[in-house]
Amino acid sequence: MSSFNLLSKNMQKKVWDMHWDNFTLIQDKTIPIIINTNKDVVVCSGTASGKTEAAFLPILSLIENSAKEKLKLIYISPLKALINNQFERIENLCNNLEITINAWHGDISQTRKNKFIKNSSGILQITPESIESLLINRTESVSEIFKEVDFIIVDEIHSFLNSARGVQLRSLLYRIENYNLRRPRIIGLSATVENFNFVKEWINFKDKDNVEIVEVKDSDKQLYYSLMHFDCDKSGKKPLELFEDMRNLTKKNKSIIFCNSRGEVEETTVLLNRLAEKEGLLESYYAHHSSIDKKEREYVEKSMAKAGVPKSVVATNSLELGIDIGTIEFVVQVDSTFTVSSLKQRLGRSGRKKDSNQLLQLYTTSKDSLLQSLAVMELLLEKWIEPAEGYPLPYDILFHQIISISNETNGLTLENLLNKIKDILIFNTLDNEKIRILIGHMLEKEYLELIKGSNECIVGIEGERILRSKDFYSVFMSPEEYIVQNGNKKIGQLDRNFQINIGDNIILAGKLWSIISIDTKRGKIYVEKASNAKPPKYSSGERKLNSKILEKMMDILCSKNEFSYINHNALALLNELRKPYEIFKVDPSERIIWRYKDEMCFETFTGTKIFRTLNWMLKSLKVNIQSYDSFGRIKISGVYPLDGILEEISSKKWSNELLFKETKDNEWFKSKYIEYLPEELQYDMHAANEIDIDGTLEYLKEYRFRIIDN
Repeated sequence: MSSFNLLSKNMQKKVWDMHWDNFTLIQDKTIPIIINTNKDVVVCSGTASGKTEAAFLPILSLIENSAKEKLKLIYISPLKALINNQFERIENLCNNLEITINAWHGDISQTRKNKFIKNSSGILQITPESIESLLINRTESVSEIFKEVDFIIVDEIHSFLNSARGVQLRSLLYRIENYNLRRPRIIGLSATVENFNFVKEWINFKDKDNVEIVEVKDSDKQLYYSLMHFDCDKSGKKPLELFEDMRNLTKKNKSIIFCNSRGEVEETTVLLNRLAEKEGLLESYYAHHSSIDKKEREYVEKSMAKAGVPKSVVATNSLELGIDIGTIEFVVQVDSTFTVSSLKQRLGRSGRKKDSNQLLQLYTTSKDSLLQSLAVMELLLEKWIEPAEGYPLPYDILFHQIISISNETNGLTLENLLNKIKDILIFNTLDNEKIRILIGHMLEKEYLELIKGSNECIVGIEGERILRSKDFYSVFMSPEEYIVQNGNKKIGQLDRNFQINIGDNIILAGKLWSIISIDTKRGKIYVEKASNAKPPKYSSGERKLNSKILEKMMDILCSKNEFSYINHNALALLNELRKPYEIFKVDPSERIIWRYKDEMCFETFTGTKIFRTLNWMLKSLKVNIQSYDSFGRIKISGVYPLDGILEEISSKKWSNELLFKETKDNEWFKSKYIEYLPEELQYDMHAANEIDIDGTLEYLKEYRFRIIDN
């Protein structure tokens, strides 16, 4: 039977009403599996391939009658904006079905939330943080709400797999199952998933063979791409010629210009608008990032979605996921993304229109960015992306979940608490004895309290302090920020760590502002329009690089490939970078240690965890490490017989404790809740996330190490 004939009559009519001539390949492959089996499903195909409909059309066919009275489907999104964006799309699919679509997140009014609580039916669109809030604050209602849920869709599932937030979400899904008459089927949607074995376990730890992978790898879209290099000046400023080229490229095309920091977004937006103004055009470019006020971002998204005069948006990864901003002709990337999957997500924003192609323009502004951009692009062309690996030893999220569970259950015995934790299979990697150590620590520090007589654990006084904080529901770290206002209009936020004074001029939301007052107590900055300004600086999280990217960079340095898609400047710089490797006939299977008069530079070209582990090993053997960078170049003060030292490292028996002694304060693993753990578990988490002894010893076996005098 065809996919179309498997759908209910109402869904068939909806397909006719949408004037679809046929289903996409991913829809044709997914619909029969959802309709004819009881399996969980991972739907993996390119952006704009119709994954949402591939899931919703068969699910709605199965629940259209029962969903009028009961909540049958939960749609989980990583972003509130994506929920808002998808609301109309899902509502359109549900026309004439009498199925209610309920959005639930921090911006939804209490009136709408209360209405849903009284009549929980249809579809619930929600973020992980709002599920946490429901379980904590609506404990008397959750049993009735979740009782008859049949399906849970996790959109952009790849964004959860390697993060603390993903552990939290998986824990929450297990907790929802406790209220359910039968385990809901989980449907994951993504354009960039690898390591399907891990994904299957994440979705269904008990029965990963009951998870079906539906994948369509190759897009029928033709990809056109180019890389242009422009050197920054000595102060690090990007040349005006880069922005002029970008302006010429995008002036007649609707584009997304991706930058790697919020400050770069602001600076790029202002410069491009100044160039547009010279042509008599006002505000041709919008800024979009997480520190711009929500209303301002929504205005940008709606403005971009409108047809008409070509406009472009300059963004961070805030537009990397599937927020609909209409048809995009060009994707522009300024300097390299840090992962191949990120570039793939961004590239997927273009070529959505039927019979259109994907267009990508890369710009680089430093030698490192050029090398990394080439490596990431080449790996993308080879169809490689980073495999999902998970978030190791999540004791910090377990701490958070124990407080949440204790509140949700209004207390439970120690034995029942341990059984609850055991049932949450995402915590199965954790040692039982260490879980007991964590609970003992929580009791000692009054995060938990043991009631005499009943021996029940409830949230302790210090736990209440954490539970009642405004940001308890999220497990990711966020900086303290000032709210920036122009009169009564909120513009966005600025990090409190950013040094500012009255009279300073800043760029925010792509516009120029002068600071007229700072209210430290209320956390507000008031601004007025200015004629010139500098972009603000924002704190940014650390980014780890996969070994495969660094290995590809080394391959490029040792090759003679001229890359047909790069400009003359890029090729000239690449040839300059290659010269030492060509002179000394370096092979990709080698790693070079450059020896100077009184210092050395060890180019490890391996992943972040391995070169950091190697750095601590070298320090343990009294090598004077000066610094290291994100590409694993270790600078050493003084000259050492490193070939012999590396042999000693290979033969020595290492322990995490030896490396702890060499770890600087700023090198320890950080997370939102790690400071609440007993010291022993903090060390365990650091080792799991930052140290790879076995991988480092394997690396030392794999490569030949050569010292070259320079």
